[in-house]
Amino acid sequence: MIVVVADTSPLNYLIQIKGDHVLPALYVRVLVPSAVVDELRHPHAVTAVRAWLDHVPPWLLVQHVDDASDARLARLDPGERQAIQLATREHADLLLMDERVGVRIAREHGLAVTGTLGVLLQAAKHGLVDIEPVLAELQGTDFRCSRRVMEEVRRLASASR
Repeated sequence: MIVVVADTSPLNYLIQIKGDHVLPALYVRVLVPSAVVDELRHPHAVTAVRAWLDHVPPWLLVQHVDDASDARLARLDPGERQAIQLATREHADLLLMDERVGVRIAREHGLAVTGTLGVLLQAAKHGLVDIEPVLAELQGTDFRCSRRVMEEVRRLASASR
């Protein structure tokens, strides 16, 4: 059983590109802490993301997380902090997170981490998405990564066909 915890960024971008359907196809349980939902509902969040939250799909399980006093998490935003805590508490198989500092700290906590591109790559390998259109849509958002990383994702996706 593959249990994942999602931070705000991967969920945000997957919703924006209409790729959120890959999550229940790839993972048995998808958990998010309540702070992630709060961040997705922020007034500055993309309208489509806020609207998506009006009809949260049944495969997304929102969990309450009490902020712990772990000093290593202090510099993270509430969503990242709670996602790491929830992944640790639930013994998640994978944490979905994009932010570099958060990823580093999550790995220091012994968690396996992948980001938006990693989810899309797995989805492509399972035939759930065509990588070129989804990457083009992703580039139409405010998602940022290097050209080299984007080319590596394309290469890995084509190698798995």
